[in-house]
This record gives sequence, C-alpha cells and structure tokens, in this order.
Amino acid sequence: MRFDELNLKEPLLEGLDAMNFYETTPIQESTIPLILGGRDVIACAQTGTGKTAAYLLPIINELSEGNHPSDAINAIVMAPTRELAQQIDQQLEAFAYFLPVTSVPIFGGTDGVTWEQQKRGLQMGADVVIATPGRLLAHLNLDYVDLSRTSYFILDEADRMLDMGFYEDIMQVYKRLPENVQTILFSATMPAKIRDFAKSILKNPAEVKIAISKPPETIMQTAIICWEYQKIRILEDLFAKSRPERVIVFSSSKIKVKDLTAALKRLKFNVAEMHSDLEQIQREEVMRDFKNGRIDILVATDIVSRGIDIEDIRLVINYDIPHDPEDYVHRIGRTARANNEGMAITFVSEAEQGRFYQIEKFLEKSLYKIPVPSELGDVPAYHPEQYDRNHVHKYSGGKKRNNGKRKNQNNRPKSSDTV
Repeated sequence: MRFDELNLKEPLLEGLDAMNFYETTPIQESTIPLILGGRDVIACAQTGTGKTAAYLLPIINELSEGNHPSDAINAIVMAPTRELAQQIDQQLEAFAYFLPVTSVPIFGGTDGVTWEQQKRGLQMGADVVIATPGRLLAHLNLDYVDLSRTSYFILDEADRMLDMGFYEDIMQVYKRLPENVQTILFSATMPAKIRDFAKSILKNPAEVKIAISKPPETIMQTAIICWEYQKIRILEDLFAKSRPERVIVFSSSKIKVKDLTAALKRLKFNVAEMHSDLEQIQREEVMRDFKNGRIDILVATDIVSRGIDIEDIRLVINYDIPHDPEDYVHRIGRTARANNEGMAITFVSEAEQGRFYQIEKFLEKSLYKIPVPSELGDVPAYHPEQYDRNHVHKYSGGKKRNNGKRKNQNNRPKSSDTV
C-alpha cells in the first residue's frame, strides 16, 4: 500500500515524499488506520519493520489539525533508552518538516542546563514529549507537569522497558493521564507479562502482530560448540588469525561484559565496553569512538542490540546465548546493514545448548559449527535435544520437547566462507 492511499494530510505526504518514502511496511499498513480511527492498539513488531513511523505518522497527522491545546502535552512517547528516544525525536522532526508539530526529548545523562530546558518544555506544553520513564517521572514528581489533557500515550519496546524494571515508573505516569487517553503499545515480543500489562492500561485494543522476520541471507551465521572456560581462548585465537575491526561482542550480563573487556585489554586488543552502568556521556563517547574506528571491538550488553544504526559492522559475536530467539535476531542484525555482508558467530557452552537449539528451530535450519583448534582442547558433543528436554522454553507453549536426532547438523558453508 502507498502512503497516499491512507488518510494522511498533504503536508505530511510531502515530507514522506521528500524522504523517498512511498510504500508502507506491513506494520504501517495495519496500524496507521487503526490509530487514525482512535483505537487503542497493541502491536508486535521487531526493530527494522518501520514501527516508529507506524505510530508517529498518525499522531503527527492528528496533531497537525490544530484541534489540540497549544499549552498542553498532547502526546507522550516512552522508550527504554536515551539512544532510542533520540532516534524517535530525529524521525519525528523529519516527518513533521512541513508541519507545525513540536517535540521535547526528555532523558537522563545530561547536565543541569538541559534539565532546565526540559523543565521549560514540559511546563509550556508540547505536541509530543519523547521520554525515558525514569527521567519523565523525575520531572513529574516535582509537580510542575500537567498530563491531564494528554491525548496519546505510546509505549515503544514495551517488553524491553519491563525487562529493565520500568513497570512502576510507567504505571505512575499512566495514572496521571486522563481516562480517555488513546494508548498504543509496541513490543518486539508478546509474552504473558506483556499481555497482562496491556490489559491493565489498554481499552478494547486492536491487536496487530507482524511475523518476526528471519535474519537476512547476507549474514553468514555460524556457531562454535565449546566449554565455557574455552570461550576467551577461542576469542583470542579468532582475533589472532584476523585483526579485529568493527566487531561487536554481545554478553547478557554487565559483570561478564566488564570481565571480558578487561581480559581483552590485557591481551592488548583495542576494546571498549558498553552497558547501563556507564554514564550517558561515557556511552556517547564510546559509541562515537567505535563509529569513527578508534575502537576495534565493542563488548556490550543488549543495550546495543536495538536502536543503534551502524552500517559497517563486520562481525557480531554472541559470547553467550541471548535469552530469546528474537534477541538473537536483534543482535546479529547489527551486521549486514545497508546491503552489506556480515558474519555472526555464536559461542555455545554445554549448558547453553538447549537455548541455542531453540534458536536453530526458530531459524528452521542448523547452523554450521566451526571446529575448535585441537590445541585448545576437546569440546563437548552437541546433543541439544537432551538440554531441550530439561529446559522448557517460553515459546514452546509450556510443553517439553524432544524432536529426536538432528538433521544436517554440520551444513558447511562454501569454502570462501570459512573463518
């Protein structure tokens, strides 16, 4: 469907045309008419499907009518991280280029001057406030922010916000909104906790679910079966054979990120860490240095797996298995962007075989297992089914699985694809 087939105002279509946006994505085609129609919406769509435009475009369209108070906060968009909030604000500015729609970004990690700017923006009113939960609540608790006339409440990456412990912050904000607020919730996954959360804040919502897409074929996906203690030695061996450049190494815990970064620094690699314990100014400096090539290896938690757009990442390494298949897709999706090719290597310890098996089932293929050099010692056999029996996965509907022997376990890539 084309954007000009939707009930969008001409100045907004002009802005889309200037950006060379003509065709809607499936999530945009499904949700924009619902939001324009005033429905609460719960939508499941991963990063990269155009979900930001799916909620920004109809909100901008409605605000441009001039029927909302100029001194009120008319819409709130909440996002889990400062980086995502910044990107949403930038997209809104681009979409509303030909329209008198104003926005105020509200997030932490800033100085006192920025706090005062945020305070004035909230007091004076804005069409759209784009905020992280903690910083918005900090302003609200000082009793100079009025949300009683807010018309739209949008939660982006709601699953990530709940995982990060923002439930109470979100609910405190929601309680200050009027009963007739239109609520729109976007989530990359739809576990029970998201459905329960949605029931508590949405009114008769329309549900939209876009199938989670598989990683692009331009990513060569591989795995290394090993013992946990062998991972750092394997990483050192990989980087010794080929000088690392534009590499992201993902781990699921801040402690492991810190330890791994320290270990790689001792091995004289040009490495930096990225996690939520860093101050915002530190995170921005690390990302800037990584983008500019002053850092070769970025060791990170999943804070980098969503909402960070760097086009020339050459290699993504999952030092440990992500919690969900969707997180795996988000992580390796940092490479092979802008029609480039990329590579992803996943380290799989014996205890992680069950979760990796779930990823292979989601991908509907067995990934090539890179052999470990003999000098690094023996590795465990790959028997994921027995671990799958012992670890009930939340995507299995509560049933234990035992699918028997695997087929094509060692599908090898072309010779030109070897490490």
